[in-house]
Order: sequence, then structure tokens, then C-alpha cells
Amino acid sequence: MITINNLTFSYPSSPPLIQDFNLQIDKGMLFGLLGPNGAGKTTLISLISGIQTPQSGEVIIDGRRYPGNKKEIFQNIAVVPQEYAFYEQMTAHENLSFFSHMYPDNRNDRSEQINNAINLTGLEEYQHRFVKHFSGGLKRRLNLAIGLLNKPELLILDEPTTGIDPQSRHFILQAIKDLNKQGTTVLYTSHYMDEIEQLCDDITIMDHGKILVSGTLDQLLHSDSMVYINLESLDNNYNLPVDVKNLLHEHNLTFEDNCISGLLDSRADFYALMNILKAHDLPLESIRYGRQSLESLFFQLTSTHLRDV
Repeated sequence: MITINNLTFSYPSSPPLIQDFNLQIDKGMLFGLLGPNGAGKTTLISLISGIQTPQSGEVIIDGRRYPGNKKEIFQNIAVVPQEYAFYEQMTAHENLSFFSHMYPDNRNDRSEQINNAINLTGLEEYQHRFVKHFSGGLKRRLNLAIGLLNKPELLILDEPTTGIDPQSRHFILQAIKDLNKQGTTVLYTSHYMDEIEQLCDDITIMDHGKILVSGTLDQLLHSDSMVYINLESLDNNYNLPVDVKNLLHEHNLTFEDNCISGLLDSRADFYALMNILKAHDLPLESIRYGRQSLESLFFQLTSTHLRDV
């Protein structure tokens, strides 16, 4: 459905926002793009949707290359942006009716498409209310409903649940699941890892315009194991033995506040670490080792906490 080859984008006199980016999203997939704010997710969406033009590389959607074939490509795509994209002085139904006229091919079933969008996003009892009185959650649901009017084959969602109430979040996530079951390919971006884990078949973690890791959730979480080893309080002037430092460096483990932490490739690496600590009689307070969470993987890859909105 989507193939991205060697994509690069930057603004004049600025470092690249997207750097040599390669990605494959198959038809029918619910694909998660995870990264902190500023990772490049929104820029990537603007390139896929044709809002921005890359300096190099190409985007292929359903076998058609962009920037060529623009009309054919984008008639079956919908983008639901972070920003609200409707008129607050109109009702929800009036907004949907207005935006439905952007799709002349749907004129014969326009009313049906509006009703389907309303029902799927749970806006039935709110459809005739003025949007200016909507909560943030209802506005997010209307944003999604507008994106469904052209029955898109590819639906791109840019952090659609940011700052909303639990009920609206539930409606949106359930609507996305239902759409995907009906055959819609979904590209879902977020910095909420529980949503990505709940929804997505395949996941890419990106930061600073680059892919850090890609794969299924099981592949990502089983590929390595997290280790946390807390040492008993050491003297402030204490230096780890050289061979311990070398082993930590070899496996990209960190030592901070009397805690050794990071990802290990195998159980053998864990035993090697334990043996060298034992050989130096380093006092151990606690040990935790096993399958990592998506959150711990993210922190390890980016060396940062998620940057909230």
C-alpha cells in the first residue's frame, strides 16, 4: 500500500527533518508510528499526503509514485490531522455535509456516508449541536468523522487522541479497529504507547527523522531483554573496575545512581554480567531481568522520556 524509498526533507538552512527514510506498509495493515513530539511524525505524514514535497526519495502509494499521479493517489486517502479541521460556528452535521461536497464521486450516496461517519464515531446525539460548544473529545471525533467521508482505502491519523476524555478515546480507538477490520489500511501515529500496543500489527519507532527500529510487537519485545541491577550504596568516589566498565560499554549498558540498566541480547550476556559483578564482590541490592515493555524499549532507543504535548 505504501512504500517509502530514501525519503529526505528539510526546510532551507535547517537540518533534515526526515533523513533517508525507508518504510513499507502493506495493504490492510494497522501500522503504528511511535515517537516523541518533534520526532518527525507529522512531517512524514505531510510528505505521504502530498502537503510537502521531499528533496529526495519517493513515496509509492498503491503502486503509484508521488509526486506524479497526484489526483489518482489522493482520491482514496484521508488524513486526520492533529489540528481541528472544521468550522466551529456550524453544527457537526453541517460540517460533514459541507466537506462531503469535496468528493463529487460520492454525490449519490452522500447522505449515507454522512450517517455512517456519524454512527462510527458516536456523534448521533451531538450531530445537530454547534461545534463551538463541543468538548475536546467530541471535536476529535468530528475530525475523524470528516476523514471518513470519502470511504478512504488509506486512513492516516496524526495523534487523534491527544488531550481527550476516556469516552471519546474509546470511541476513536474502537472506530479505528472497526475500519481496519473492514479492510481500511491505517497509519496511526502517536506518542501513547498503550494505544500502539492495543491497535497495531506492526510498529516503527522513530526520532529525529530516522527509523530506530521496526517490526511486530512480539518481535520488538522479544528481541532483547531489559536488565536492572541495583547495587548497594557505593562511595561517591568509587570507580567501577575497568573490566566491568568495558563489559557495560560493549553492551551499551548504563551505570547511574548505583543502577546498571539496558538491553541484553541473550541470557548468556546476562550471566556474563552477573559473573563479572560477582568476581569483584560488588554488593547487589536487587536484580530485574526479562521481557521488556514497549516503554522501556522506547526509552532505551531514544535515551529520553516521552515528550508530552
